[in-house]
Amino acid sequence: MPLPLSEAALPRLDAAIARPGYDRAALKPGILHVGIGNFHRAHMAWYLDRLFEVGRDHDWAILGAGVRPGDALMRERLEAQDWLTTLVELDPNGLSARILGSMTGFVPVDPAATVAAMSDPAIRIVSLTITEGGYYLDAGGSFDAAHPDMTHDAARPDAPRSVFGMILKALSARRQAGTPPFTVMSCDNLPENGHVCASTVTGLARRSDPAFADWIHENVAFPNSMVDCITPATGERERALVQDRFGIHDAAPVVCEPFRQWVLEDNFPQGRPALEEVGAEFVSDVSRHELMKLRILNGGHAAIAYPSALLGHHFVHDAMADPQIAAWLKTLEQVEIIPTLQPIPNVSYDDYLALIVSRFSNPEIGDTIPRLCLDGSNRQPKFILPTLRDRLSAGALIDGLALELAFWCRYCEGRAEDGTPIPPNDDNADILRTHAVAARDNPAAFLRNRAVFGDLGENPRLTEAFSRQLTRLHQEGVRAVLSAYAGAPSAA
Repeated sequence: MPLPLSEAALPRLDAAIARPGYDRAALKPGILHVGIGNFHRAHMAWYLDRLFEVGRDHDWAILGAGVRPGDALMRERLEAQDWLTTLVELDPNGLSARILGSMTGFVPVDPAATVAAMSDPAIRIVSLTITEGGYYLDAGGSFDAAHPDMTHDAARPDAPRSVFGMILKALSARRQAGTPPFTVMSCDNLPENGHVCASTVTGLARRSDPAFADWIHENVAFPNSMVDCITPATGERERALVQDRFGIHDAAPVVCEPFRQWVLEDNFPQGRPALEEVGAEFVSDVSRHELMKLRILNGGHAAIAYPSALLGHHFVHDAMADPQIAAWLKTLEQVEIIPTLQPIPNVSYDDYLALIVSRFSNPEIGDTIPRLCLDGSNRQPKFILPTLRDRLSAGALIDGLALELAFWCRYCEGRAEDGTPIPPNDDNADILRTHAVAARDNPAAFLRNRAVFGDLGENPRLTEAFSRQLTRLHQEGVRAVLSAYAGAPSAA
């Protein structure tokens, strides 16, 4: 029978399963992390686990926190297994499992408890994995002061309901107590994520206390970072794998690819763990590495997501085995995405693209097209539209990027090419569908969604290219437009 995961069960696990060799009882939390999801545990928690394993920095353990109702369920599951996580690396050359022990607790999902934990002088970093859409940005990428959560927290700073309101209350408490401010570290896939996080924190503070906002600007560090590790959602397939292959009953296991990258701006006034000892890279300027990843990898995911969904592909590796999808990805990257990037010393964009193609094609990951399609109204403005703006500013070709938007528009209608319904997976699905249906008669109607496109939807070059691609997509179908752009033969 599978063993329920716990500290007591560790000695009884199969000898091939790696587990903490350090004394977890001696760990002390130095990082409070908000958003204990799969990516955090496959990434930051893995790096810290490895760092503790080599005998370093045991005062930098993770204390979990959450602000959403679903976080309470994650807390309950992890508490029952002593905050341990089973992490399976999906290497096509052989799967491996490791029990991560770098987390020491999880504060109750309650604003007062979270603020109290953030106010503890032992916490020197507050880190965030709250999704790309969690930073209260408008269509132009600026702080959205009108969002109801921000309006609430600005009016009631002593009773916050957003993580940023909680950060402000904790920083204020530390300031009054004479405790140095913690560093705020975003671990989300956002261009200049540290700057974005700083903009939201100071923007909210300015609504109620401009002088406090100025103090934050002068005294609180918000380092930029680039994070990378493909981490599928956990479902029955993944739970069964952990149970059947490794003999562990884990209520919240994580599976991921055998690749990670973490590039951080070295800006931690209150200190930091020596993550460079276990493969992280600290640099003075993250921006070019960050843009490379956001445009080639995240933009690549967006590019394959919608045509693959329309063609009925479920798994990403199956989509990549479709020669038309693979050719579409490579052509779009080489012709329109990579040319927007500035050179990075000792980095080959062609080699990086080849690595991305290999990672997307890994059949062990089991990553799904529905996951890639999720939350397009937040992801497209982060991963596709900035590239499109750069191409338009340069007067360069945009046929492929316009086609990517056309695929998304067609997807938002809610049916695949064979008529199969596509379940909505975007908080703005109803609005997107209304614009997408209207675009059948007037393609520009989709671009008039200012919450997504802002003023970009009024650009005449984009309107022309998008209208042309969407019309052809409606008339001829997905495979015909893929062939016209990338030239690959049909897989059908």
